[in-house]
Amino acid sequence: MEKKQFQAESKRLLEMMINSIYTQREIFLRELISNASDAIDKMYYKALTDDDLVFDQDSYYIKVIVNKEQRTLTIRDTGVGMNREDLENHLGVIAKSGSLSFKEANQSKDGHDIIGQFGVGFYSAFMVADVVTVISKPVQGTEAYKWVSTGTEGYTIEAAEKEEPGTDIILTIKPSTDEDNYDEYLDEYRLRSIIKKYSDFIRYPILMEQTSSRLKEGSEDEYEEYTEETRVNSMVPIWRKNKSELTPEDYENFYTEKRYGYDKPVKHIHISADGAVVYQAILFIPGSIPFDYYTKEYEKGLELYSNGVLIMNKCADLLPDYFSFVKGMVDSESLSLNISREMLQHDRQLKLISKNIESKIKSQLLGLLKEDRESYEQFYKSFGRQLKFGVYSDYGAHKEVLQDLVMFVSSQGKQWVTLDEYVSRMPEDQKYIYYATGASVERIEKLPQTEMVADKGFEILYLTDDIDEFALKAMNGYKDKTFKSVSSGDLGIEPGDEQEQTPEEAEESKELFDYMNEQLSGKVSKVKASKRLRSHPVCLSSEGEVSIEMEKVLNAMPDNPNIQADKVLEINVQHEVFASLKQAFEHDKEKLNLYTALLYNQALLIEGLPVQDPVEFTNDICKIMV
Repeated sequence: MEKKQFQAESKRLLEMMINSIYTQREIFLRELISNASDAIDKMYYKALTDDDLVFDQDSYYIKVIVNKEQRTLTIRDTGVGMNREDLENHLGVIAKSGSLSFKEANQSKDGHDIIGQFGVGFYSAFMVADVVTVISKPVQGTEAYKWVSTGTEGYTIEAAEKEEPGTDIILTIKPSTDEDNYDEYLDEYRLRSIIKKYSDFIRYPILMEQTSSRLKEGSEDEYEEYTEETRVNSMVPIWRKNKSELTPEDYENFYTEKRYGYDKPVKHIHISADGAVVYQAILFIPGSIPFDYYTKEYEKGLELYSNGVLIMNKCADLLPDYFSFVKGMVDSESLSLNISREMLQHDRQLKLISKNIESKIKSQLLGLLKEDRESYEQFYKSFGRQLKFGVYSDYGAHKEVLQDLVMFVSSQGKQWVTLDEYVSRMPEDQKYIYYATGASVERIEKLPQTEMVADKGFEILYLTDDIDEFALKAMNGYKDKTFKSVSSGDLGIEPGDEQEQTPEEAEESKELFDYMNEQLSGKVSKVKASKRLRSHPVCLSSEGEVSIEMEKVLNAMPDNPNIQADKVLEINVQHEVFASLKQAFEHDKEKLNLYTALLYNQALLIEGLPVQDPVEFTNDICKIMV
């Protein structure tokens, strides 16, 4: 029998296709089952135009048969079958797709979509098989033919015996080695798990013999094994059902079955898009945060299907980083089944789907915020940090998407508030959106810097996450209102008369503050009279783009860039401490030096900054006690 060479390509091309397009060997079963599904779909198409053919879906199936003794795995379909010419054209030419040609010839007909359109899936069988045998008989023919190949060396075609129309693909599985376990592709349970993983939603039954045990007849404790043919796949995916048919429990069960999480999702999003790109999706917003979410081990992404066949477990390109908490799947007939991870990154259809999904997630989150505030706040406590990272990343490029979703605790009732809610209740004379930073709400409430803003009755946003101030800086403002830290130099608030000094008093204070500034040289940029303090004697404020809180965050990073904010030591001239400072300035400079050091360290502690010399600080405290 003459062995024919593949017409199109060489050994190098076949090896390249298998190794570059498929990164996991188990994919071969997905490809062969998809081809079998295509063959049955072609029967459906033919029946639409041929009165001699009747398509009864119940009569069509795919069967997976294991023979461990002969080390063969057979994928059998009852589809349209192939004659000698089909075998020559479709299996003898690498990267030629019979399904694609068939689809192009039947574009105008209604019916099922053809899954395989790229033409290389069949050859993935050589990843696990030494020999691939195809026995096929066309539905409108009397002769059957056998195609046999060992891979790159070519193939043979000869007449064969086959009673029913359809195709048998018989893989002679490679022997296992120390490095590679091929026996798993002869294991019933392993094959079932692969089918469930990739081909669970193929529209035709996938049948396999299942081994079970039962009590022997007439026995009370003796069991026997038996086999029966069962359907492996569930066939109808939930996302292709009408939303009106589904209940919240159906979505929750799907969430659990797919092992997206063990919690109860806060919200589900069911999308059926039929426009520039056709796809279905079911997305979930989890109710609780995964334990590894904020670690580098966490892998974002949605399951990606092509016509119900799994392409990728985690397609990261479908989700922006700031929505990486979303779980779920996308199924699109616009994507080729045989597409690599690298090709997906440049796929125009995928980018359209991703953009649509981003818009849907945002609108659903806004809806949740409006309609179910309690659930949104539950979600935000888990994933609000990620949204704020999204605002900050890429120099604020995504702020328009996210700014209406972020929340902060407010000084009014210590409740969560959106930026829109804050701005909507600002008094007319309030120029800025005020915020204060600190380790906790309780710590922030005690900050001396909040006194003046609070006395004016202005609301303050409490920023307790290390990312918060960076996010606000990236936004720059909201609805024409600028963000202003309560520790910034100019609060835009006119002080009351009691805070003002006469020109003479101001000049006298200046001399004192210049002296104190010299003592704190290199530690603060200036010492000045405060307009913001009411009951506290001292505080630190900052000038420039880097705030004191930002300094703490940046310097806590592993590389420790040693970034310093321009600190200003502010003294309350209405406080009794100021009188002591003046008296020491006039009569006892050594005591003034002591007071200056104490006030500076006190201000550092209020800000949560480390005292540079704790021993000296404690000694200074002892000095004022004796």
